[in-house]
Amino acid sequence: STCACVEYYGKALESLIKQVKIMSIHGKMKYKRNKIFTEFRKLPGGILVCTDVMARGIDIPEVHWVLQYDPPSSASAFVHRCGRTARIGNVGSALVFLLPMEESYVNFLSINQKCPMQEMKPQTNVLDLLPKLKSMALADRAVFEKGMKAFVSYVQAYAKHECNLIFRIKDLDFASLARGFALLRMPKMPELRGKCFPDFTPVTVNTDTISFKDKNREKQRQKKLEEQR
Repeated sequence: STCACVEYYGKALESLIKQVKIMSIHGKMKYKRNKIFTEFRKLPGGILVCTDVMARGIDIPEVHWVLQYDPPSSASAFVHRCGRTARIGNVGSALVFLLPMEESYVNFLSINQKCPMQEMKPQTNVLDLLPKLKSMALADRAVFEKGMKAFVSYVQAYAKHECNLIFRIKDLDFASLARGFALLRMPKMPELRGKCFPDFTPVTVNTDTISFKDKNREKQRQKKLEEQR
């Protein structure tokens, strides 16, 4: 749903999925976008993590799956997203992830977009990769900060969803969401003010001590911290 989510999950997938080319693209890239798009089109196989910047007006041959991790903010964008697969007589699949409280979106799309959907049963024996993501965040401040930004941007995007009768921010399970983003602690943001999260256990490590793997970035951070002191 957001550029920050693409940045975070693109980085995560690069580390978690080996021997598959992972590329990321979003609206804030501007100059790099065309280069990444052209490169991805030429690949024999791969994964492209993207925002709705890729939902329409583009043609990538033989896209087998469109995985919609976040439901789009507009119903028409849903159909455009699905249309990236099964192009010109080819076969393809599109999947959208919904929480139980969001299931009425299926009826909404059926009426609003004449788009019938089928339920796909959850997969069994799924690997739990969250501990690995947490370890990555503990080892590199860049990953830790990307995760925090992604979570904040996701919540803000959810709050602005056009179907706010279905996607109700007050019903979101923030603790589960934070665990899904492999956060080390809850961020400070207006939407969480005054709330308690007994189902979320922050790490015992002081996150201010997590350093950047990039030595130049860490040097700049230490300089700023020194100035603040």
